[in-house]
Amino acid sequence: MNWVEFLSVARGDSRADLLFRHARIVNVFSGTVETADVAVKDGLIAGVGTGYSAQNEIDLKGAYLSPGLIDAHVHIESSLCIPSQFAAAVLPRGVTTVITDPHEIANVAGAAGIRFMADNRAGVPLRIEIMAPSCVPATPMGTSGATLDANDLAKLLDDKIVSGLAEVMNFPGVINGDSSVLDKIAAFQNTPIDGHCPNTVGRALSAYVGAGVLSDHECVSVEEAAEKLARGLYIFIREATNAHNLDALLPLITPSNSRRICFCTDDRQPADLLSEGGIDAMVRRAVAKGIDPVEAIRLATLNPAEYFGLKNRGAIAPGKVADFFIFDDLRNPIARETYVAGENVRDYRPPPCTLPSTVTNTVRVDFAKVDFRIKAEGKQIRVIGSLPDQLITEARVLPGKIQAGYAVADASRDILKIAVIERHHHTGNIGLGFIQGFGLKRGAIAGTVAHDHHNLVVIGADDISMQTAAKAAASGGGGLCIADGAKVLGCLPLPVAGLMSDQPIAQVREAYQSLLSHAANLGSSMHDPFMAMSFMALEVIPSLKLTDQGLVDVTRFEKVKLFVQESS
Repeated sequence: MNWVEFLSVARGDSRADLLFRHARIVNVFSGTVETADVAVKDGLIAGVGTGYSAQNEIDLKGAYLSPGLIDAHVHIESSLCIPSQFAAAVLPRGVTTVITDPHEIANVAGAAGIRFMADNRAGVPLRIEIMAPSCVPATPMGTSGATLDANDLAKLLDDKIVSGLAEVMNFPGVINGDSSVLDKIAAFQNTPIDGHCPNTVGRALSAYVGAGVLSDHECVSVEEAAEKLARGLYIFIREATNAHNLDALLPLITPSNSRRICFCTDDRQPADLLSEGGIDAMVRRAVAKGIDPVEAIRLATLNPAEYFGLKNRGAIAPGKVADFFIFDDLRNPIARETYVAGENVRDYRPPPCTLPSTVTNTVRVDFAKVDFRIKAEGKQIRVIGSLPDQLITEARVLPGKIQAGYAVADASRDILKIAVIERHHHTGNIGLGFIQGFGLKRGAIAGTVAHDHHNLVVIGADDISMQTAAKAAASGGGGLCIADGAKVLGCLPLPVAGLMSDQPIAQVREAYQSLLSHAANLGSSMHDPFMAMSFMALEVIPSLKLTDQGLVDVTRFEKVKLFVQESS
């Protein structure tokens, strides 16, 4: 950067590289819409006002110019695409920065997985800020492919691979003073430290916040979010594929507290990204629900920029990067052009990628030892109750269906069998249980995407379908599959750590949509049963979950038996 030339442009003494004339600027500092020109020099905004000239000029003719949108928390892996392909989905929608937590790939491939994500972002116009995964593994109650301690994470920080500590999901560990978790927080004291503390209130919340955590994105009610905000946390309002919290939390936003609130997508699958959008869709919905348009855009620009210390972005002002998008309707902001560092990136197409051996061939299961049978040890069983549009589940106790001494699925009551098979270390671990809410009348679905340990998870109405789907999902390095009996109906290969494809996201969407169509034909009424399935093994979100080590009562943070002994 030649600052002498830059300042000459800023003063109006020299011509800019690019000038946007007659723009209606969304000014997130003043909360107003300002009519002015915007001059760009060397990828930075040199001036906002009048009297500028440039080598190239674009007359916006009164169109709106907004700062580029920022996703405050996203797991790129949930798009089922590598970062370069993910960028092609969100850039055309005005998203220019994402804060990503690569704890999905880290739980499979460790630090090598994080470095792959960092390497793959090179040359990508989307600004991808990586946070250090704080919970690899999430807890000792699930078997992950790797372990990262405080020293491992500090090395990533020293190498400038990461810029903060991602969601601290082991909230019971923080609250109860687990030294391994506290060491990670201590190593990142001078950086943003994101939280994850569902249903945590009162004195437990005080302990969690007091340990140094700064944000939370797990709120499901205004009351919960208001208490967390009052205790000093930034609140990230989430709208994911299977966790829809935006509408419920919009009433939280007031002029008094809005500067402590951001938008995030967390986990969003290809079809939703390409058809509805991500952060841009959240902004539009917030406006439609009565939030002032400039305020809605501020929640997705200036607020996250300030929280994460990204001083060079989040607003249209001198010295900021020239990241913005152009749109025509303030009450329905849909990007028609997106710029990053003054370059139009709407039509960005990622180059081919060579996959390193560190993130491929990561599924290791001996199916000769896999047995889905559950010997009956009682009449009452614990059942995971999946809830629509939520990651939390209910812990239900129901009469089991017993046949020939074994507990089996009962599709007539929507009680399906669920299994989690360890796929990293050949341990032979398999957790078995039952689940409601998926609605399959027959067949099974399976996948190597199972937050956060990412073992092989399968849900089905019969053992043969489960075996077929599980074997198909494990082949070729991992993926998502659906089967009916001995017949495989469809598969989406995910060769990168069993989590992501290196193919274009439109192609991934097509294959994914085919899986969803097959699931619907087998009886599932869920919007996305594969995404929902991936969270049924996450032992840090209440109430009842299943890992390769067995059922976990997340509220009590301990393993529990599948069969409930009847009181005499």
